[in-house]
Amino acid sequence: MAEIGSPDGQARVDARAQLPRWLAALAHERRASPKTVEAYGRDVRQFLDFLDLPAGPTRSFGTISPRDLRNFFAERRANGVGNRSLARQLAALRGFARFLERDCGVRCEALFTRRGPKLERSLPRPVAPEPARAMCLQDTLEDGARQPWIAARDAAVLALLYGCGLRISEALSLRGSDLASLDAGTLTVIGKGRRARSLPVIPQVLAIVHAYFGQCPFAMKANEPLFRGARGGPLSARIIQARMARLRGVLGLPDSATPHALRHAFATHLLVRGGDLRAIQELLGHASLSTTQVYTAIDSRRLLDAYRGAHPRARA
Repeated sequence: MAEIGSPDGQARVDARAQLPRWLAALAHERRASPKTVEAYGRDVRQFLDFLDLPAGPTRSFGTISPRDLRNFFAERRANGVGNRSLARQLAALRGFARFLERDCGVRCEALFTRRGPKLERSLPRPVAPEPARAMCLQDTLEDGARQPWIAARDAAVLALLYGCGLRISEALSLRGSDLASLDAGTLTVIGKGRRARSLPVIPQVLAIVHAYFGQCPFAMKANEPLFRGARGGPLSARIIQARMARLRGVLGLPDSATPHALRHAFATHLLVRGGDLRAIQELLGHASLSTTQVYTAIDSRRLLDAYRGAHPRARA
């Protein structure tokens, strides 16, 4: 029953108090990644701060108007926030609103009538085959300033990104207990949405990883990370990102050559060589085939560029 005096006829709900419950449901029921939970929580808090909803249950989430939303997104855009981030923020607010409707009986119609910002679909920018292979070689990574095992470590991480299509977070989450699976030529990782997938590990990648194991000064215990920092702690993704930045200078690559670009290279190079799109979807761990289909556009563009450069009529 709605509280007496509620202007919208709905029960008044303390939105801030409900937010932790929603985020917990995202993490445990929807199996959202920690980064997604963190981003969605930040998105909703920014909106509540903008509205200056009080800490107590004195205003219902259902009283939010289209004008509130217009003003909020206009302010965000004025602060330099792009369409992709705005679209994610709207998705977060809608998810929170659905939770409030289901659990508290509060509905915010304005969030579901607003159109999301138009997104330009940008194509992934994979690393070309030759530099991708070079990045996975210890000789390329050695600079004389660090111990050789560190170059072997970075080569192993990059080899897993390019050779298995791993995300950097997936590679760095591997532990000593994964050694037996690696030696058998397979690898099971937990990706986005906590979806598990099994991947083949080709002998070339396995050899690079074993070269790191042979040089690493720290014991590979079952419950500890495979990839270690210089002092033995877990390896940070920032170290690999910094290594890629140096490699861009060495190999003359653009700023788009990031660790994730090696995952793009894995998918694109498989597709160019005739790989099945469904199989590539499974290897990447994409929930939807439409996410994987973006790589077909890269291959089509490559073919079109070759046609324009070679066909006599195209150059006329």
